[in-house]
Amino acid sequence: MKSDLPKRTFQFAQRVVKLCQFLDEKPGVSRTLANQLLRSGTSIGANVEEGQAAQSEADFISKYSIACKEARETHYWLRLLTASGILPSDQLAELETECNELIAILTTIVKKMRSKQK
Repeated sequence: MKSDLPKRTFQFAQRVVKLCQFLDEKPGVSRTLANQLLRSGTSIGANVEEGQAAQSEADFISKYSIACKEARETHYWLRLLTASGILPSDQLAELETECNELIAILTTIVKKMRSKQK
């Protein structure tokens, strides 16, 4: 069965890009946070894509581990946008949910691959 994770992380990145375009129109702190969010939110899918072409299991684990870290960072920035009052929580709820699901999926994959190596 082929994973839908590359497609899902690409779609997530598209949503992050659109959110960052919206935030970039605002002056000040919103722009700075948008830059951080853009880097981490788009890096998830980029690392998953690289993992798809991994040269070894260790390379695959490395790329997916980085993707998981980037997803955690993205979740942090999304929470900060809400907590600081820049965006209402209902506007980010779906994106946060998807981010949490990506973290769970990536964590599971990395754990399974690591235990397989032992």
